[in-house]
Amino acid sequence: MMLTRYVAVAAVLLAITFSLPRMSFAADPLENVVLLDLKDGRVTILLRPDLAPKQVERVKKLTREGFYNGIVFHRVIPGFMAQTGDPTGTGTGGSKYPNLPAEFTNEARFERGTVGAARSSDPNSANSQFFIDFAPATFLDGQYTIWGQVIDGMDAVDKIKPGEPPSNPDKIVKMQVAADADQASKEVATKLLNKHQ
Repeated sequence: MMLTRYVAVAAVLLAITFSLPRMSFAADPLENVVLLDLKDGRVTILLRPDLAPKQVERVKKLTREGFYNGIVFHRVIPGFMAQTGDPTGTGTGGSKYPNLPAEFTNEARFERGTVGAARSSDPNSANSQFFIDFAPATFLDGQYTIWGQVIDGMDAVDKIKPGEPPSNPDKIVKMQVAADADQASKEVATKLLNKHQ
């Protein structure tokens, strides 16, 4: 009887463990949080190195280089997504670094606030461009790399000016890794991170 109870408890604990998203964090959890400032407010993005380690590494590298600051949202489709990360603003540009291999997954889905790597028809062509989903886009599941999830600030994302391309498009005001931010921003990001987990 006691053995049966222990086995049942162990089975429940295993089920709970495997149903939670497997998040791998650096020594400082704020290393895996990006703060994206838009004209209408701050967007806090939880990075997913457990799903896309190469893409997350690239995003953090470019963010720390100031690459994203001032880049426009060149493709914004209401009810679908807002795309940015192209320094040319045309949808055909990228960073000076080589393209990355696909890091597709079946462990996460494209939901409202999911951040994915934009690419061409070549699955291994992701570079610096990314998009944020306004709504679930499950037709992208397993076809595009997921590297983050908005955990706060979707109201600011919803206000990005639409168009393909928009006339006078909205820009990224500033993008920074939360670990590099000022103390007040770090404290807010920590609270959001703790609330999300």
